[in-house]
Amino acid sequence: MKIAVVGTGYVGLVTGTCFSETGNTVTCIDIDAEKVKKLNSGKITIYEPGLELLFERNLKQGRLFFTTDLKQGIADAQIIFLALPTPPGEDGSADLKYILGVAKDLGPLLKDYTIIVDKSTVPVGTADRVKEKIAAGTKVEFDVVSNPEFLREGVAVDDFMKPERVVIGTSSARAKKIMETLYAPFVRQGNPLVFMDERSAELTKYAANSFLATKISFMNEIANLCELVGADVDSVRKGIGTDSRIGKRFLFPGIGYGGSCFPKDVQALAKSSSDVKYDFRILEAVMEVNADQKTKLIPRIKDFYKGNLKGKVFAFWGLSFKPHTDDIREAPALYNIEELLRAGAIVKAHDPESMENVKQLMGDKIEFTETPYDAAKDADAIFIATEWPEFRTPDFERLSAGLKHKVIFDGRNLYDLTQMKELGYTYFSIGRETIYG
Repeated sequence: MKIAVVGTGYVGLVTGTCFSETGNTVTCIDIDAEKVKKLNSGKITIYEPGLELLFERNLKQGRLFFTTDLKQGIADAQIIFLALPTPPGEDGSADLKYILGVAKDLGPLLKDYTIIVDKSTVPVGTADRVKEKIAAGTKVEFDVVSNPEFLREGVAVDDFMKPERVVIGTSSARAKKIMETLYAPFVRQGNPLVFMDERSAELTKYAANSFLATKISFMNEIANLCELVGADVDSVRKGIGTDSRIGKRFLFPGIGYGGSCFPKDVQALAKSSSDVKYDFRILEAVMEVNADQKTKLIPRIKDFYKGNLKGKVFAFWGLSFKPHTDDIREAPALYNIEELLRAGAIVKAHDPESMENVKQLMGDKIEFTETPYDAAKDADAIFIATEWPEFRTPDFERLSAGLKHKVIFDGRNLYDLTQMKELGYTYFSIGRETIYG
């Protein structure tokens, strides 16, 4: 098939590249001329494991193209995917100006029957609004389909190529048949194509992310309670996670969720509910818990240092909101760094992928190091903000030799308590006993 993807951000680039991998001819369109130039020259613009190989192969084999020209990009396209930003407004609602703007531009450009697909995460009713915008500028027959993405940063290629399910919202039999053909190579192992109406598909994405965010916040509340009653959250997590009705995933306590999806989608669902006069009380609690949880360790740090953090050096291990990505949007690390800087502390940081993004945001407010051991050298304490695999089994002998004091504030519960005792560390974690070395 001939496919156009409008937007070359995270979702757009993964979507376009993966569709080209199954033999489709894909043209990706973006208004950022510099980005398009880089992509056409073979330079990938996001970090995502496994994506670069597919990108280079399909670019070389002439199935993947990039342009700034919307008219040229959609020429002869049977399906046009809208993979555009929907940033949160001040009231938490999803801003649809990019999607509706492109929809308005598409109308006069359509020549034959085309399927326009909302790939972005959008509020209920967006497909209707996109349809109105396009219809105002054309008499050509078209359908608008809702096809939300469920890509996890760090494993997005696997998620796209081997999806657990594909949700497609359409009331058109013609569009349904074409979408079935498009996705057939991705569901050969029997994972379902789930067809529904457009509004249900739009809500499904928000419901999924909000439910996962709820699991995270619930487990963080359990962890906070564990600290007060002397229980161990790891034991509780294992005890409930073996229940098939609950499951093992998203039960790890920590310093809250971040990223581009969970915070934005929970806010947007809460706002959509409010707009129809429904008080979605659980979501309000989820957002409140997560906001508090992000800086959960700051009071314990201040208490440990008796309120005087001036000149204390903290080695930050991890800056991205999760491992295997360079995405720092709503990353808990940034909230904690700001709190510590405000209190007069000094921060040295290491992250395998996201340091350049943080440099652009924070400049020289903090020091960036080549290795986690460089960050820890002469530091008063380590703060673990992201659970990168390379942080899980460090050389503790080398680490201990470099640290000024053997103190760790672990926002991701990476280490075993017995091991910390044996190594003589003072070790703070989430929902577990504090170890004093």
